[in-house]
Amino acid sequence: MRPVLVLSAVFVGALLALPASAAKEPVVVIDPGHDLRANAATEPIGPGATTRKISDGGGTRGVITGLAEAELNLRVALRLRPLLEAAGIRVVMTRTKTAHKSIGNVARARIANEAGAALFLRIHADGSTDPSARGTHTLYPARRRGWTDDVYVASRRAARIVQAELVGALAFPDRGLQERADFTGFNWSDVPVILVEMGFMTNPKEDRLLGTVAYQRRVARGLCRGALRTLRRSTTACS
Repeated sequence: MRPVLVLSAVFVGALLALPASAAKEPVVVIDPGHDLRANAATEPIGPGATTRKISDGGGTRGVITGLAEAELNLRVALRLRPLLEAAGIRVVMTRTKTAHKSIGNVARARIANEAGAALFLRIHADGSTDPSARGTHTLYPARRRGWTDDVYVASRRAARIVQAELVGALAFPDRGLQERADFTGFNWSDVPVILVEMGFMTNPKEDRLLGTVAYQRRVARGLCRGALRTLRRSTTACS
């Protein structure tokens, strides 16, 4: 059984200050993965777990562009936010700058839980020791009783929809979907959650493209359409 979540006074105050109409708007929490610095502290892999994982390993970096993954993730997130807001979605960001040590994955999940997110959308890019590795894939939590069984079906559905839209937007190879039981940010989430890997920053072609404004806009539009289709809303605002 999960521990009772205590809402922070700041977050409760922010909710009370919202206009009545805002309470009816679905919430999407956008989580641009990583931050300026890694976080080597460990945290439980799930509620009550004795197994611990590093909070944040720091992400990858573009082999051609030299762009840090954390910054690419944020650039896409900041392009996605206004698209969703134009569609009547209330957006909560886990960060808006690349300037600090990562808060870790438990903290990110708690932000989504406290916001009552209809979707917790985690934005990442991939890396590999094989420079030929390419493609887009989307991850979602494996089913585990007491941790993810309440969000498993909705997360899997969201992953399927978002993956299709993102592949269509980028035209990178489709690496499909993957269940993960070892993601702390999944196991602590009480709301539907997925993690997208846009492409490989260690692949010269994909890194070069993802480093451009045009492709960052493509990612944002694909994620917008996927999120809105997941919420059964019109995707008109994404174009």
